[in-house]
Amino acid sequence: MLDALFKLKEHNTSVKTEVIAGFTTFLTMAYIIFVNPAILSSTGMDHNAVFVATCVAAALGSAVMGLVANYPIALAPGMGLNAYFTFSVVKGMGVSWEVALGAVFLSGVIFLFVSLFKLREMIVNAIPHSLKLAISAGVGLFLAIIALKNAGVVVSHPVTLVTLGNVHDPKVLLAAFGFLLIVALEYRKVPGSVIIGIMTVTMLAVWLGLEQFKGVFAAVPSIEPTFMKMDIQGALNAGLLGVVFVFFFVDLFDTTGTLVGVSHRAGLLDSHGKLPRLKRALLADSTAIVAGAGLGTSSCTAYIESAAGTAVGGRTGLTAVVVAILFLAALWLSPLAGTVPAYATAPALCYIAVLMARGLAEINWDDLTESAPAVITALGMPFTFSIADGIAFGFISYTAIKIMAGRYKEIGLPVLAIAALWIVKFALF
Repeated sequence: MLDALFKLKEHNTSVKTEVIAGFTTFLTMAYIIFVNPAILSSTGMDHNAVFVATCVAAALGSAVMGLVANYPIALAPGMGLNAYFTFSVVKGMGVSWEVALGAVFLSGVIFLFVSLFKLREMIVNAIPHSLKLAISAGVGLFLAIIALKNAGVVVSHPVTLVTLGNVHDPKVLLAAFGFLLIVALEYRKVPGSVIIGIMTVTMLAVWLGLEQFKGVFAAVPSIEPTFMKMDIQGALNAGLLGVVFVFFFVDLFDTTGTLVGVSHRAGLLDSHGKLPRLKRALLADSTAIVAGAGLGTSSCTAYIESAAGTAVGGRTGLTAVVVAILFLAALWLSPLAGTVPAYATAPALCYIAVLMARGLAEINWDDLTESAPAVITALGMPFTFSIADGIAFGFISYTAIKIMAGRYKEIGLPVLAIAALWIVKFALF
């Protein structure tokens, strides 16, 4: 039955291999069940409800990806998007988390629309490669400054804006140790290095008396505090259209890049270098976004950590289904999730920032009309503490520089339209 459903023989794999791949992928991305509630709960959302929403949304998205698209790619609430949800939208703009969830829902509906009508290719292909790389790197830098703040490594300063925190604080030292541990384990290719780092720092914090151990297993918490609490009407406010756009835009490139990257490593692309069943894969992502908003979490996306599973032989959707089952099993770990402090998840954020910043190396630094807007985009996100503003600066500067350099023919119509919309937004809202 499994062979007929997932075409195991056709992909030269077995149930045992797929199960091992599923466990491997889950271990590399399980940190999200601790990190996501920690980030979103600072908006006022119930920590336990977000924990449940995270696990269920990840399980649903991964299951749909496996059963419908038959790809070994897992989904979960995306890093960067949860930070944008919390620090830029709710705390930065002062809107309620219910309205922010409404914006996530609308972005998922738009994602579903462009996936059904093949608009994705047109949008993705029209965006300059340098800006795509810069957006990914900028999100990573944004995560890094959040992590350093949460860990107490950097603190505010009335003159210099930021400065070094108290390096004698055991929480700062534990966070630094956690980052070094994750990087060392990852270099040694130890499966689950990120989750090992988080749990090691947490256990040390409990042992030192910095945190109270709340247990490991318990009954599944209620999801009622966040379930279907999204405010779609509030999200339709003109001032929030840019928020909806950013949720859609970032997730579109994140998902597309992850799908192609992981599939390329696993040898799943066709002879033309394209991804078969791409529409089904994108439908899985958009379905997870819409469902996640209803459950009470920020946007879901495909996880690059899925490459860990394909590296040990995962080739079909059975890998993703195994991940989905494990996320459901994790629902009974809410006490453990509640024990993990922010400075224990900070090392994971810093490590993810390192991975995302790699895109800067691929920018054409010999062409200033490409590299300058890319740098503005990447730096704009952490220094304005807003992913949206970084993206806006990138599109506006790219368009202006190309025009002033006499290379206006290189500007695609979609880029020109997006830049114009951002200018209008800054002028009117």
